[in-house]
Amino acid sequence: MVRFLALVHILILLSLPIAVSAAEPQRDFTDLVYATVNGKPLALDVHLPAGTQQPSLLVFVHGGAWTTGSKAQYPAFLLARGFAVASVDFRSSNDALFPADVHDIKAAIRFLRAKAKDYGYRADRIGVVGASSGGHLAALVGVTNGVKELEGTEGDYLNESSSVQAAESYFGATDLTTILSQSTPAGLAVRAPALERLLGAAPDVAQDLARLASPIFHVDRDDPPMLLLHGDQDTQMPVNQVLEMRWAYENVGRQVDVMILHGVDHVAPPFFEGAPVDRVVAFLERALK
Repeated sequence: MVRFLALVHILILLSLPIAVSAAEPQRDFTDLVYATVNGKPLALDVHLPAGTQQPSLLVFVHGGAWTTGSKAQYPAFLLARGFAVASVDFRSSNDALFPADVHDIKAAIRFLRAKAKDYGYRADRIGVVGASSGGHLAALVGVTNGVKELEGTEGDYLNESSSVQAAESYFGATDLTTILSQSTPAGLAVRAPALERLLGAAPDVAQDLARLASPIFHVDRDDPPMLLLHGDQDTQMPVNQVLEMRWAYENVGRQVDVMILHGVDHVAPPFFEGAPVDRVVAFLERALK
């Protein structure tokens, strides 16, 4: 029950509307279809901040163990800091195995880049942000520009780039080949079946797919700056996942910023208030200026 109430609190924080004056309203464009796959439309919402011209764009990838969640969840608190936010729906692991989810997210980014003039954000300053399983997908999208197996052919804008200029992950996985050995019993109970749904088999069975789905194996000198936030008491996502990603980035001399919150578990309110929010905003402003 405590975990459920905490999750409800986070969902409220992620989707709480921002109060603005009548003269400078927030603008929202909802249910924009960015691709149709097997007859099913895939949509996203674009939220533009009040009083900001040509803002940088954040593409938000929701969490939910790669299975649940929706574009209704988005970091509205970042709208108040002047960023445009696009929240994306994509195929869950119940609908299609990995890498369908990444193909969809990259198709959404291509769509958003093509439509930048229509909606009024910058096409050259795009960041990707995600939480939990969405954090894993955001990190993976961030480090795999041009990786053929992960680009996909979804959508109508294949000539557009799916690259991003910044990536930020809240308590996301980075290495699916080690995550289960690092997990607590409580984490295993959630993560093991979730990974089997994602990959179609356990990571030690689907080894090649697990490596393809692990951001650390894609890191190179061309990757964008990355910010990783994690709690040191996370029972769902091992904190070692952050340490592995930091090592991978530092090993190639790329910029990585890490904030580990002491005493904080998975999906907890402290990530979305006070100093952590300031840290996220400062990072994004630096990377997307």
